[in-house]
Amino acid sequence: MPGPASSPPVHVAIIMDGNRRWARARGMPGVMGHRRGADSVRRAIRAAVKEGVRYLTLFAFSSENWRRPALEVNELMNLLRFYLRKELTELHKEGVRVRVIGDRSRLADDIRLMLNEAEALTAGNTRLDLVLALNYGARWEITQAVRQLVDAAKAGHLEADAIDEALITKHLTTAEIPDPDLLIRTSGEQRISNFLLWQLAYTEIVFLDVAWPDFDEDHFRAALAEFARRDRRFGASSSAQVVG
Repeated sequence: MPGPASSPPVHVAIIMDGNRRWARARGMPGVMGHRRGADSVRRAIRAAVKEGVRYLTLFAFSSENWRRPALEVNELMNLLRFYLRKELTELHKEGVRVRVIGDRSRLADDIRLMLNEAEALTAGNTRLDLVLALNYGARWEITQAVRQLVDAAKAGHLEADAIDEALITKHLTTAEIPDPDLLIRTSGEQRISNFLLWQLAYTEIVFLDVAWPDFDEDHFRAALAEFARRDRRFGASSSAQVVG
């Protein structure tokens, strides 16, 4: 019978929200919030490893973020470059595997190269899978999966009746990654924002009233404690009995 979780979630996903508001509240330009948010990324990774989480997915840059001012977008891209250069060696040493989901076509050539190198270098690591969602949007991801299936059907490689949830899942960018058990969103906002819409079907969600730059290991543990109190039923009644 399903019941409260007795072990850490296998996969935790985080929407890292509140960087700009954190900065504005302190009279700083918004880019300072993003820079401070990079420290919270390190804390989240450290906490995930300590707590035995196997997959950590971070919503680093959404497909909608291109609409932000060019200065802010450039700062985010430069921050990504800096983070990869500075942190990759340490991540590899700590046994962290770097994986990237999202549409890389719009990213700069040097960033795409750095991401490829990070994935190749860390491919054999098994302590934690760090999944970076970059230029990612769930509707884009689902649309891409549907197009691939339609193309396969048109080419005669696939019967329409063979398309089911499992096959669609195999064509998502997260095909080799289990669905999140827990989604954390910081800053007090309570929405999903086009993030992992397919994968979050039965995910427990915890909204934290803390801006991402202030997120630390205590907040991570608090979210896991809340997850442990949840009664995960996956659509079944908590009082369901197996009739033999």
